[in-house]
Order: sequence, then structure tokens, then C-alpha cells
Amino acid sequence: MIVSNVNLSCTEGNSAWCVSNNDGNVEAPSNNDLTPTGHLIVAVCLGIIGSLGFSSNLLVLLLFCRYKVLRSPINLLLMNISVSDMLVCAVGTPFSFAASTQGRWLIGKSGCVWYGFVNSCLGMVSLISLAVLSYERYSTMMGSTEADATNYRKIGVGIMLSWGYSLLWTLPPLFGWSSYGPEGPGTTCSVNWKAKDVNNISYIVCLFVFCLVLPFFVIIYSYGKLLLTVKQVSVISTVVGRSREQRILFMVLAMVICFLLCWLPYGIVALLATFGKSGLVTPEASIIPSLLAKSSTVFNPIIYIFLNKQFYRCFRAFLMCQRPANGSSVRSSSKTTKPCRAARRAINDNRNFVVTSAGRHSTLIQNRTDSVGERGSSWDASKPPVLLVAHYNG
Repeated sequence: MIVSNVNLSCTEGNSAWCVSNNDGNVEAPSNNDLTPTGHLIVAVCLGIIGSLGFSSNLLVLLLFCRYKVLRSPINLLLMNISVSDMLVCAVGTPFSFAASTQGRWLIGKSGCVWYGFVNSCLGMVSLISLAVLSYERYSTMMGSTEADATNYRKIGVGIMLSWGYSLLWTLPPLFGWSSYGPEGPGTTCSVNWKAKDVNNISYIVCLFVFCLVLPFFVIIYSYGKLLLTVKQVSVISTVVGRSREQRILFMVLAMVICFLLCWLPYGIVALLATFGKSGLVTPEASIIPSLLAKSSTVFNPIIYIFLNKQFYRCFRAFLMCQRPANGSSVRSSSKTTKPCRAARRAINDNRNFVVTSAGRHSTLIQNRTDSVGERGSSWDASKPPVLLVAHYNG
């Protein structure tokens, strides 16, 4: 029988709530395994994460609203990540912070279920959006035509997908497929990782595969293919390509490491709590991965936005109350994708390129085959060469 876990009391899988206070009401028990000093340290960490995460993501939204140059389709997806991260800091972190200061959960069982659902949903929106962002960047780089900076339909579908997919996997615990309950030392709430019944285990396995492994695979595949394409550019132009290859390699490594640092420990501890022996995961061990997962709200705006040159220029202009440097998202997007498309066309069409470099621009001189498939024996200086110009923006 499927029932809402809001109405469950002291049943199997919800034993953490089977403690009564002086009034006879059921409440989450305080966990004596974490000392008052430990609770204080957790509260300080949550306070720092919540403050930095909220302020940095709010700043991103202010920049997006202030400067029209940032209002491109791909940046709209970044805004979706910032909105979800800021909501986590606004409606989730304060409750766990207050609970840590007191050493116990303060807003009751229904509040715990609400907290677990909202934080799981918003965290998953951010996680899925990162996967959608990686695939969008990959498909834009590998596309045969330049990205249309006025077409918001594709990005709108990606944003709707991130929210719909997150709801698809976070609503079932409200209706009986697993449940939400206290986590770690009892000052946060999440999916019930400790229940050993088939109903809960099946949900945990599906959650791990479809909401952690699958997004990670999409990110690795998309950025891996993008990096290989940039390597092809470096073969064509050592001046432009090498610099760009190093910068994108750094960005890719930062994104992947941040993703693994924030989410992999949490997933491993959840699986250990589900399939390991009872008591294998201590409150001290479980609270650290939970804090790392919450810290993604701080890392995401730094890696994905403030390392973006366009946002950084607007950020500096915002601090100095000036207008940002000239340029647009359309031209920037075009300039970043041209070298990759040139390299892909060179390999697919088996064409030869001669590269000359002058300052910040590289000119690719294409030696085409004639209509009957025979190459000229020598270059005719009297005929102007066919030029393919790939502009490199920084």
C-alpha cells in the first residue's frame, strides 16, 4: 500500500522518530555521538556555506539582470543553476544551521520531510543542469553552424528537463517509495539511507544510477569530446590552439574535480549506509559528505560563472560602476566555436591547412582539391588564396 510518509509514525525505516518528548509528541532524537563542539563546528561550516553560497549566487543574478550582454541562451542555463543553489541556501541551510546550534532537529517530523524533499529536489536541479550545460557546450562546439543567440527554445527545454527530471526522482519518497528522515547526527534530513527493506534499497539504487552516475557520464563524455576537439585545433595552430587547450583543460579538470568532490563522497556514504552493516557509517563520517554536497552552492558560481571572461568583465564593471567592455555574447560564442569547427571540417574533409599567425588572429589557408579531385602541383601566386579566418578571443 502506498501512503504518504508524512503520516508514518514509529514504523520500520522510521525508527529515528520513535522518541517522545515530555508532552508525548514524537520528535527526532538528539544524537549523542556528536559532541557539542562537533555540532558547533558543523554550525559554523553551514553558516559559511550558506552565506557565501547565497551572496555569490545573488550577485550572479544581479549581474544577469543588470547587463544585457549576459542575456544569452547559454547564460540562462547558468542562471538556472544559480537560482537552485540560492534557494538551497535560502530555504534549506538556515534550518540545518539552527538545528546544529541546538544539537537537534527543531521543526518536527513534517518539517524534516519538507526539508529533505526541497533540498533533494533543488540539489538535483543543480546537478542535472550541470550535465545539460556540458552537453549544450559540446553540441554547440561540434555543430556545423554557429549558435543562434536569439533561440531560447533549446535552453528552455533543458531547464524544463532539469526541473522535471528532479521532481521525477524526489517526489516518490513522499508517496511511499522510500522516505525522507533524519540524516547523520540528526540535524539535517534527507532520503532514508539506513532502511534495509527492498522498497528503500530499490529507490537508492535507482537514485544512484540515474541521478549521479548518469549525469557524471554525460559530463565526462561531453567535456572529453570537447577537449579532443581543442587538441585538434592545437595541431592546426600551435599559437592559438596550445593556449586555448591549456585553458579549457584547466576548466574541464576544475569542473570534474568539483563535481566528484561535492557529490561522490555523499553517494558512497549513502551506499555504505544502505548496504553496509548497521552503524558502519558514524554521524561524524556522514556529516562531512553532506557538507561537501552543500558546498557545491559556493563552487558552482566560481567555476562556471566567475571564471567566465564575460561575467568577470561585467563583475568588474559592476564594482567600479562602469559599463562593461565592448563585445557581445553572440560574437564571443562565434569566436569560441570557429576554431573547433574549422578543425573538425579539416579532418572530415581531409583538407590541408597552412597556418599563419599574426597577433591575436590566426589565418587558415585552405588548399582545396579541384572539381575533378586532382590537386594543383604548385600554388599560383596570381590567384588569391581561399582564406578561412578564425578569430581567437583571448
